Amino acid sequence: MAYNNCQATPTQTTMLDKFFNITGLGSTMKTEIVAGLTTFATMAYILAVNPYFLSVAGMDYGAVMTATALSAVIATLVMALVAKLPFALAPGMGLNAFFAFTVCGVMGCSWQLALTAVLAEGIIFLLLTFFNVREAIINSIPKNIKHAISVGIGLFIAFIGLAHQDVAIIVQGQGIPVHMGNLHAPGALLCIAGIIIIGVLHIRKVKGAILIGLLLVTVLGLIPGLGVTSLPKDGSIVSLPPSLEPIFFKFVGWDEILSWKFVTILFVFLFVDMFDTVGTLVGVASKANILTEEGKVPRAKQALLADAVGTTAGAMLGTSTVTTYVESAAGVAEGGKTGMTSLTVAIMFFLALFFTPLFTMIPAAASSSVLVIIGIFMMSPITKINFDDYSEFIPAFLTMIMMPFTYSIAEGIAFGMLSYVVLKVLTGKYKDLNIAMICIAILFVIKYVYNIGE
Repeated sequence: MAYNNCQATPTQTTMLDKFFNITGLGSTMKTEIVAGLTTFATMAYILAVNPYFLSVAGMDYGAVMTATALSAVIATLVMALVAKLPFALAPGMGLNAFFAFTVCGVMGCSWQLALTAVLAEGIIFLLLTFFNVREAIINSIPKNIKHAISVGIGLFIAFIGLAHQDVAIIVQGQGIPVHMGNLHAPGALLCIAGIIIIGVLHIRKVKGAILIGLLLVTVLGLIPGLGVTSLPKDGSIVSLPPSLEPIFFKFVGWDEILSWKFVTILFVFLFVDMFDTVGTLVGVASKANILTEEGKVPRAKQALLADAVGTTAGAMLGTSTVTTYVESAAGVAEGGKTGMTSLTVAIMFFLALFFTPLFTMIPAAASSSVLVIIGIFMMSPITKINFDDYSEFIPAFLTMIMMPFTYSIAEGIAFGMLSYVVLKVLTGKYKDLNIAMICIAILFVIKYVYNIGE
């Protein structure tokens, strides 16, 4: 992709440099743009997957696609311009599955009720962010667990990449949870090729290695016999975005809101999104090496505002919960350090409204190879974990290992925080605890005792 036709003038470049402090943070405009393109390319799949999931709940596919792109633009712009961090947001995977298959499927609720719960979640998050509650939760997480979260997310997203149904290098087994899949399948072969290509390019210090590898695998997928990359059916790559009218501002009345079922749904949305977002922010910030000396995420309040605004706006537009994406680590791995990275992602999501057929060409084999590489890159903070103090290392280990095993960032944090509090109490190290840690541990205990969200 060429930049010649869209290069900023020297004055514009200087203004953006000053606004985002690009030079001051040791980055360059080119690096930030490539990082943004890389992050977008690894999460562009949401433009096809989110509409598919929500259409199962009865929502209009095309309208959800438009809502998905617009909510990503809004939330990521807040992250770029207010928080100035290299993180991107969009409707979250997992939460959209809960929306479609659990709330609307198993529980038999209407998608309008589910959207109303998402709107309530966004409003509550706005209030919690305003009163610094969510920032306090982030700051209460011990430094060793923060580094472990980064490693755990790395293992988690690598597992996601290898286990994707179109790649299936790892598959569900009988008797044992998982085992090796068919390595002769086209998806598996291209994923392995992608890992090797990106690895070689990175070792040779080629700028944009992840983006180059992603595009190469997409092109390789066009080879006859592989059939992994699909061209647009009608041959066109440009189209006007579908109307939002079928799903825009569709909420239920107070009679349904004032029910125990609604409260239960809302709690699960709040709980899972709270700790998924916290875990992603902490993990990617640790990898980007932008945590403060105290182990805090810079401008955490502004970053949390982005997903609160995105979730609220997304519900109004007609989509499920918006959250910070672990794929942001792809841009960080390419050197992204500032809001210029996320601004680039926001611009790409806006363009995607008119080029949806083009962006949805990227096959799972390409994005999965990127996820594995990102997982490898996310492992580096493990060297910062204190292995000598077992009251610190055991909780860190549980945090790392439970994320891929439970297929949840939130569950990994739960096991880490609970074990941290219990071990510190039983070994007499009370001074290492604070009120926020204890309150979070109690919340997790309540969740498990009453099987909330199960």
